Amino acid sequence: MGEKGYKSTEELIRELEEMRKKALLGGGLEAIEKQHQAGKLTARERIELLLDKDSFVELDAFMVHRATEFGMDKRKVLGDGIITGLGRIDGRLVAVYAQDATFMGGSIGEVHANKISRILDRAMELGVPIIGLNDSGGARIQEGVASLHAIGEYFARNVRASGVIPQIIVIMGPCAGGAVYSPALGDFIIMVEKTSYMFITGPRVVKAVMGEDVSFEELGGAEVHAKLSGVADFTAPNDVEALNLVKRLLSYLPSNCLEDPPFIDTGDPPDRVNEELNYMIPDDPRKSYDIRNIINVVFDKGSFLEVKKDFAPNAVVGFARLAGFTVGVVANQPAVLAGVLDIDSSDKIARFVRFCDCFNIPIITFVDVPGYLPGTKQEHGGIIRHGAKVIYAYSEATVPKISIIVRKAYGGAYIAMCSKSLGADVVFAYPTAEIAVMGPEGAVEVIYRKEIESAEPSKREEIISQLIREYRAKFANPYVAAGLGYVNAVIEPKETRPILAKTLKMYMKGKRSLLSRLPRKHGNIPL
Repeated sequence: MGEKGYKSTEELIRELEEMRKKALLGGGLEAIEKQHQAGKLTARERIELLLDKDSFVELDAFMVHRATEFGMDKRKVLGDGIITGLGRIDGRLVAVYAQDATFMGGSIGEVHANKISRILDRAMELGVPIIGLNDSGGARIQEGVASLHAIGEYFARNVRASGVIPQIIVIMGPCAGGAVYSPALGDFIIMVEKTSYMFITGPRVVKAVMGEDVSFEELGGAEVHAKLSGVADFTAPNDVEALNLVKRLLSYLPSNCLEDPPFIDTGDPPDRVNEELNYMIPDDPRKSYDIRNIINVVFDKGSFLEVKKDFAPNAVVGFARLAGFTVGVVANQPAVLAGVLDIDSSDKIARFVRFCDCFNIPIITFVDVPGYLPGTKQEHGGIIRHGAKVIYAYSEATVPKISIIVRKAYGGAYIAMCSKSLGADVVFAYPTAEIAVMGPEGAVEVIYRKEIESAEPSKREEIISQLIREYRAKFANPYVAAGLGYVNAVIEPKETRPILAKTLKMYMKGKRSLLSRLPRKHGNIPL
């Protein structure tokens, strides 16, 4: 200390270094060791793995909470249990926050929440993606309503950022109570298997209120949300793989809604023809096949990244590259429930289509749909309302939309799967395509009911088979629709990749006119 009580520069620098060391330790060495024993990385280790080397610039590192009740005046850590800042992934600027579970379990107090709001504001100002690494037990009880108010403020920012910048959230530990709604308001959720969970109310409350015994994993683990609820878009076996998945996902996305998605030259020739495609679809329309086999052959090799793989598997959605360009892929999956549309698959498709439209990603749709799933469970569950979401999403989308009718395209489901009437720019069909109000079997039973009933019982099966063949030849083929202009071209399956690549380049250069639309605030999607 100097003669007048001033600290020397050397003393101030030493003080700063001590504060930095404290900040790096978070809740302390014991808490860090506990985090590692649980199979989890610390917040700083996660950021270091996620971002390019030496690119992270931490912001608001010295902020601390203001609470004094319940001994909180003696429980303070620099940063208040969350690390925020800017950095780069593969050279691209991103904003990031990582909750630090070593301090009070990563609980969200007023200052903690304010830091999330501040980094969301920065991301919006700079027009860059926000990546959240969540590991928190929820709102900090000791701070009461102040923490709830501050959490609500960053919820509102999640909403304002929606459709403007990509929001990717990784659940790397607990995410409980009202805090689950920030990830839910984002674009993609990645959950780490066995070490992460999400729920509104925990097992103790469920036991007390409902009398149900359920574990954390059974109530809100990664598998539950990936397969049953559809909350999680991806899962990863550990922290490292989850962070690698963030990098891969980001490689398909633009930084904001005013930019085009990244172009990456994969070295796969756009004019590549694959004879194998001509034999992937069974001759018998009742036989199943895996639509992903077609997707993997058509698009740039190894580029397909499936989203919500285990949820509503009768539909397939994901990102791929075609001649280096990012595209969104939507497809019916004949290998599961014959590819029908139901409540969950409708939600899955509509959500994905709307994301692609937000961020200028062209949509390519593979159609093989026999209709909607029948039954009281679907009708009472609101299949009418949920199915309408698909129609709304496709009709509203202004990005290039290309459809390929692979096989079955029946009734209202044909319309919903990006038909010409919903604004598809180009519709292709394979020779195997069957486009009709309903399948030949059902159509024959309706149209020729009297003739079938009046026939001799021993000959009915033969008559029905003959009528089905005639119906399929006359009506359920792509040439009828092509003759009316609802299908632009019938193509050989092996030609799919080169034709799609040419068409995509043409439509990506064009701009859609919105002048024909009446001005409005926004539509009212059937939620």
